Amino acid sequence: MSEPAERLVVRSAADADLDAVAAIYAREVREGHATFDTEPPPRARWEDKLASRHPGDHFLVADAGGTVLGFAYSGPYRERGAYDRTREVTVYLDPAATGRGVGRLLYADLLARMEAGGMRTALACIALPNDASEGLHRACGFERQGVLREVGRKFDRWIDVVWWQRMLGS
Repeated sequence: MSEPAERLVVRSAADADLDAVAAIYAREVREGHATFDTEPPPRARWEDKLASRHPGDHFLVADAGGTVLGFAYSGPYRERGAYDRTREVTVYLDPAATGRGVGRLLYADLLARMEAGGMRTALACIALPNDASEGLHRACGFERQGVLREVGRKFDRWIDVVWWQRMLGS
């Protein structure tokens, strides 16, 4: 990230950002285990996130001088009415942007928007091991809730996940 920190802007994602978002995510699909997708999703997945009008759904990017360094979004935890004010959240960063506070900025904006929209709970599911992501969630006020063992299989190994939760407004 060569841009000075003061030039970093967190804003709502736009259609013009989707190729950069898809590239960040596709790298994680191919090389990492933060997502359990095994193939990069079609552009339609990102378009659907842009189109959501639920008050708890948000899709944000961190932009430094026109370069997307990362993105965050919130979406349904489960498709049942009683879960309507609980949203699952996630952040993905370009590798060059890690360790520079970009994830915290994205989450600060995302969680504030969710709270303003009347959401009660933010949940994050992290594939293990991932000390950086767990540290980010801890720093953003999430609490570790529990581990589910060997629920995903990627790169010829079983992967555990841990759920983190942050309570929002009352």
